Amino acid sequence: MATLSRSCDVAQRLRAAGPVHRRRILAGMTTRVECYAGHRGEQEPVAFWLGERRLAVQAIVDRWFGQTQRWFKVDAEDGDVYVLRHDETTGEWDLAAYRRGDRQ
Repeated sequence: MATLSRSCDVAQRLRAAGPVHRRRILAGMTTRVECYAGHRGEQEPVAFWLGERRLAVQAIVDRWFGQTQRWFKVDAEDGDVYVLRHDETTGEWDLAAYRRGDRQ
Protein backbone atom coordinates (compact mmCIF):
# COMPACT_ATOMS: atom_id res chain seq x y z
CA MET A 1 0.00 0.00 0.00
CA ALA A 2 2.85 2.43 0.71
CA THR A 3 4.22 2.00 -2.83
CA LEU A 4 0.82 2.75 -4.35
CA SER A 5 0.30 5.89 -2.28
CA ARG A 6 3.78 7.15 -3.15
CA SER A 7 3.19 6.70 -6.88
CA CYS A 8 -0.25 8.34 -6.69
CA ASP A 9 1.14 11.41 -4.96
CA VAL A 10 3.48 12.58 -7.76
CA ALA A 11 1.20 15.46 -8.75
CA GLN A 12 0.81 16.50 -5.10
CA ARG A 13 4.58 16.41 -4.61
CA LEU A 14 5.06 18.54 -7.75
CA ARG A 15 2.54 21.10 -6.49
CA ALA A 16 4.21 21.35 -3.09
CA ALA A 17 7.82 21.41 -4.31
CA GLY A 18 9.82 24.51 -5.11
CA PRO A 19 11.53 24.87 -8.51
CA VAL A 20 14.73 23.05 -7.49
CA HIS A 21 12.85 20.09 -6.02
CA ARG A 22 10.54 19.95 -9.06
CA ARG A 23 13.58 19.44 -11.30
CA ARG A 24 14.68 16.52 -9.12
CA ILE A 25 11.24 14.93 -9.21
CA LEU A 26 11.00 15.35 -12.99
CA ALA A 27 14.54 14.19 -13.79
CA GLY A 28 14.31 11.01 -15.79
CA MET A 29 10.65 10.43 -14.95
CA THR A 30 9.27 8.08 -17.59
CA THR A 31 5.62 8.70 -18.29
CA ARG A 32 3.07 6.43 -19.88
CA VAL A 33 1.13 8.38 -22.51
CA GLU A 34 -2.05 7.50 -24.41
CA CYS A 35 -1.99 8.92 -27.92
CA TYR A 36 -4.17 9.65 -30.88
CA ALA A 37 -2.61 9.40 -34.36
CA GLY A 38 -3.97 12.16 -36.57
CA HIS A 39 -4.49 12.00 -40.31
CA ARG A 40 -0.72 12.34 -40.90
CA GLY A 41 0.05 9.58 -38.42
CA GLU A 42 1.69 11.94 -35.93
CA GLN A 43 0.93 11.00 -32.36
CA GLU A 44 -0.64 13.50 -29.99
CA PRO A 45 -1.19 12.89 -26.28
CA VAL A 46 -4.78 12.46 -25.08
CA ALA A 47 -3.93 11.27 -21.54
CA PHE A 48 -0.87 10.46 -19.45
CA TRP A 49 -0.08 8.65 -16.23
CA LEU A 50 1.75 9.91 -13.15
CA GLY A 51 2.35 6.77 -11.17
CA GLU A 52 -1.08 5.15 -10.90
CA ARG A 53 -2.97 8.36 -11.65
CA ARG A 54 -4.37 8.96 -15.16
CA LEU A 55 -4.72 12.57 -16.28
CA ALA A 56 -6.73 13.43 -19.38
CA VAL A 57 -5.34 16.14 -21.66
CA GLN A 58 -7.89 18.97 -21.84
CA ALA A 59 -5.96 20.93 -24.49
CA ILE A 60 -2.64 20.99 -26.28
CA VAL A 61 -1.53 24.56 -25.59
CA ASP A 62 1.68 24.49 -27.62
CA ARG A 63 3.94 22.06 -29.44
CA TRP A 64 7.42 22.21 -30.84
CA PHE A 65 9.75 19.87 -32.65
CA GLY A 66 13.42 18.92 -32.63
CA GLN A 67 15.28 16.57 -34.91
CA THR A 68 14.38 13.48 -32.89
CA GLN A 69 12.07 14.82 -30.18
CA ARG A 70 8.64 16.42 -29.95
CA TRP A 71 7.30 18.43 -27.03
CA PHE A 72 3.68 19.07 -26.08
CA LYS A 73 2.60 21.68 -23.55
CA VAL A 74 -0.74 20.45 -22.25
CA ASP A 75 -3.48 21.53 -19.88
CA ALA A 76 -4.48 18.49 -17.83
CA GLU A 77 -7.77 17.74 -16.13
CA ASP A 78 -6.26 18.58 -12.72
CA GLY A 79 -5.86 22.21 -13.83
CA ASP A 80 -2.07 22.04 -14.02
CA VAL A 81 0.18 22.49 -17.06
CA TYR A 82 2.66 19.80 -18.13
CA VAL A 83 5.25 19.53 -20.88
CA LEU A 84 5.48 16.01 -22.29
CA ARG A 85 8.51 15.06 -24.38
CA HIS A 86 8.46 12.24 -26.93
CA ASP A 87 11.74 10.74 -28.13
CA GLU A 88 10.92 9.50 -31.62
CA THR A 89 14.02 7.28 -31.85
CA THR A 90 13.22 5.25 -28.72
CA GLY A 91 9.46 5.84 -28.60
CA GLU A 92 9.71 6.85 -24.94
CA TRP A 93 7.81 9.70 -23.31
CA ASP A 94 8.87 11.69 -20.27
CA LEU A 95 7.61 14.55 -18.19
CA ALA A 96 9.88 17.48 -19.08
CA ALA A 97 8.23 20.29 -17.09
CA TYR A 98 5.38 21.12 -14.75
CA ARG A 99 3.59 24.31 -13.73
CA ARG A 100 0.80 24.61 -11.25
CA GLY A 101 -2.33 25.92 -12.92
CA ASP A 102 -4.22 29.01 -11.93
CA ARG A 103 -6.99 28.02 -9.56
CA GLN A 104 -9.80 30.35 -8.59
